Amino acid sequence: MKDTIDSSAAVARAQEKQAPEAGLPSSASGVPTEHDGFTNRKLIRPSLQSRSERVAARPPRNAESGERTGGSVAERGERSGAPAKKSAPPEQTHAENFYYQKQIQAKTPMVVVLNDGEEIRGVIEWYDKNCIKINRTGSLPNLLIYKPSIKYLFKESESTR
Repeated sequence: MKDTIDSSAAVARAQEKQAPEAGLPSSASGVPTEHDGFTNRKLIRPSLQSRSERVAARPPRNAESGERTGGSVAERGERSGAPAKKSAPPEQTHAENFYYQKQIQAKTPMVVVLNDGEEIRGVIEWYDKNCIKINRTGSLPNLLIYKPSIKYLFKESESTR
């Protein structure tokens, strides 16, 4: 790294060499000299990026054609030897909601097995975050079942296997 001399110090030195003041030491004139041991210098600090920022800033080269291509951050992390930081999985995948919606629309007969082993047969009419509503056939009453009390559920057509 190359240090540069402040322009005011350079001008002062040039004037000192041309016409030094008689009877005054150079430090008394207010102009710093080399004898003092310090000079005004500009400090140049380059902006250094971390390794991860440099890797993310430029896409990797295509080995066949030599051109840069876009690639995912995970691909670049694997090539550089440093493991890529994985993002956290989503809080909710909505797979359960999708399954319930599909069974409600098709009016699929379901079997709900509770934690105590009791089986409840019927069609899912409604669901929310905490419970599902089962419509039962015949004279049996409809039930609202809390999800924590459900051990598992399956399609009634799959129970004959």
